[in-house]
Amino acid sequence: MSFGDPNNPYGQQPPQGGYPQQAPQGVPPQYGYPQQPPQGGAPQYGYPQQPPSPYGAYPPPGTPAPGMPPLAHWGLRVGATVLDALIIAGPMYALIGVGAAVATDETGETIAGILSLIGMLYALGMGIFQLYKEGTTGQTIGKKIVGTSVHREIDGATLGFGMAFVRRLAHFLDGIACYIGYLWPLWDAKKQTFADKVCSTVVVKVNKNG
Repeated sequence: MSFGDPNNPYGQQPPQGGYPQQAPQGVPPQYGYPQQPPQGGAPQYGYPQQPPSPYGAYPPPGTPAPGMPPLAHWGLRVGATVLDALIIAGPMYALIGVGAAVATDETGETIAGILSLIGMLYALGMGIFQLYKEGTTGQTIGKKIVGTSVHREIDGATLGFGMAFVRRLAHFLDGIACYIGYLWPLWDAKKQTFADKVCSTVVVKVNKNG
């Protein structure tokens, strides 16, 4: 009695057209059926491997641009801030003080009002000028004196007037929690305030004569 092909004792039909068949449910995969690679393991039996991620070849986002000057320490930043405050507010308060001293009669009060108005207009104009200089060159007058400059963290470019204005507004975040944001550069790896982190900026040391 013949039991069929001795090389095919189970009576299975060979695959048609040369394409491998999937193993029937319940049949172990060792009977010539291709196995799926184990989940989480390395591919086997000729399965194509995934190419390596290209992100490992580049620095992570937010890394300062290559060739960026060294970061400015906290003392330099404080010095520049104090100088800028004196440049903007000093003349204004001086004019207001003179006006208060001469305001002994009606004429003096008129003079005091004029001097106060001139002082406030000066402070407004100088503040706008400082923002313009910071956005286009990276330096206010105070920063230029102490030798610091503010730039975009990712590529070292200047901020432009608009972003310089946004960064000035963002300093509000530095003061809302007991002014801790202004102290953050003391221990931060990038010496950034909260405003710097929000705007992705860094303050660096530059040549004072530049």
